[in-house]
Amino acid sequence: MHGAIFLIELGGLILALGLLGRLAGRYGFSPIPLYLLAGLAFGHGGLLPLGASEEFVAQASEIGVVLLLLMLGLEYTAADLVGNLRKQYPAGIVDFVLNALPGAAAALLLGWSPVAAVVLAGVTWISSSGVIAKVLGDLGRVGNRETPVILSVLVFEDLAMAVYLPLLTALLSGLSIAAGSVTLGVALGVAGLVLFAAVRYGRVISRFVSSDDPEKLLLVVLGLTLLVAGIAQQLQVSAAVGAFLVGIALSGEVAEGAHAVLVPLRDLFAAVFFVFFGLNTNPESIPPVIVPALILAVLTAITKIATGYWAAKRARIGEKGRWRAGGALVARGEFSIVIAGLAISSGVEPRLGALATAYVLLLVIIGPLTARYTEPVALRLFGGRKPPAAPAEGGGAGTDASAAAGSKP
Repeated sequence: MHGAIFLIELGGLILALGLLGRLAGRYGFSPIPLYLLAGLAFGHGGLLPLGASEEFVAQASEIGVVLLLLMLGLEYTAADLVGNLRKQYPAGIVDFVLNALPGAAAALLLGWSPVAAVVLAGVTWISSSGVIAKVLGDLGRVGNRETPVILSVLVFEDLAMAVYLPLLTALLSGLSIAAGSVTLGVALGVAGLVLFAAVRYGRVISRFVSSDDPEKLLLVVLGLTLLVAGIAQQLQVSAAVGAFLVGIALSGEVAEGAHAVLVPLRDLFAAVFFVFFGLNTNPESIPPVIVPALILAVLTAITKIATGYWAAKRARIGEKGRWRAGGALVARGEFSIVIAGLAISSGVEPRLGALATAYVLLLVIIGPLTARYTEPVALRLFGGRKPPAAPAEGGGAGTDASAAAGSKP
């Protein structure tokens, strides 16, 4: 009987997610807020609480995080990451200052602990690579001159996670300064070793993984990723960072083939991950934090726009492209949920999960709107005027943009 209930619950959940994803696709917005709402509906205090399948959903959500980061890593080569880091680190620093500090300040103003402040700083700092990439594709801006700037900021954030996540894990575990320093040192050492191996031996690793049979390719890549992610987590580096580094190590046709076979798995387990986050948040806890979440969302939307504008200006992009770059960076999503999820499991602050859920819901909805409308609204407000026959900024820049974006050959 228990097995039958498990299958009924899991089947109903996955069917609901599929219908919600179809609804989001029909109206052209990210399904993440719908998945979060589904988690709230199926969680404790929701309309239809899960019972038999909750443990499976928890395990599947961990695989979802691993696959999200693996797929992100497949988009870049190690050489691209190093090059972008050298070129765009000033923009990354500005991004951190303008977007992490408001989160930390908000946590302290709410009377939360310094550790909770570090968590909320990460939640407000990191943009959603998945949502932003989809929005850029939907708006036809992949070839625009400002797109490499946008992606460079995202790459810097992804690299910063290799330092931030192990540090956060050490803080949440209550380790001493000495033990935390050792953990961070091990994390940086492992990340550096994997990056070195990816740069020096990336082709060897790719040949080892390569297979013309999609089934064998799927099994080898998935098995290698889960193995490395587990070892990384055992070393307190974070499974997510381990998966990201595996993605970086794969290149060429292997990366393209792995991307093709892993997309359906990623979509399934990532959806379960967002649901699981919602499951751990009581819907009754959201109304008390909706006002601070809204204030924080508006403030950090403005600071993200400022970040993108400054980064694009530094890259000598035109006025319109600067505003487009800023508007595109607003959305938060998967990383913010990953960070908040770590804090929830450690019990650092009861209200943090509710605030993070409300914050991500707001910005994952607002983000596509700012990407579309920041440029025309800003030009109207600040007196910018479009020339009568201005050429499109995409045009011939497509090849350069694709190269600078860090997409794999």
